[in-house]
Amino acid sequence: MTKRSRRTHSPAFKAKVALAAVKGEKTLAELAQQFDVHPNQIMTWKNQLLEGAAGVFGQDKSESTAAPVDLKALHAKIGELALENDFLSGALSKAGLLSAKR
Repeated sequence: MTKRSRRTHSPAFKAKVALAAVKGEKTLAELAQQFDVHPNQIMTWKNQLLEGAAGVFGQDKSESTAAPVDLKALHAKIGELALENDFLSGALSKAGLLSAKR
């Protein structure tokens, strides 16, 4: 028996299989044979679909409020790191530890 290589399925395929499982018109074994996927994988996708279904209609206010990004602080940090890099490269080149080929 040959070993099957690992497959990746598109989100559209996963949704189609999970919706077929939610409908309940066929058994898991029939769906597994139809879509050539293991029944445990179908159950996993079905559970993910059912858990994430509430997100389709909007998120709670508490979940949607992310911390705002402080751009000034980020730009200051970038400037600080650039200054350190310039200083260290100058010091290493003077000491002869940094090759000139860079």
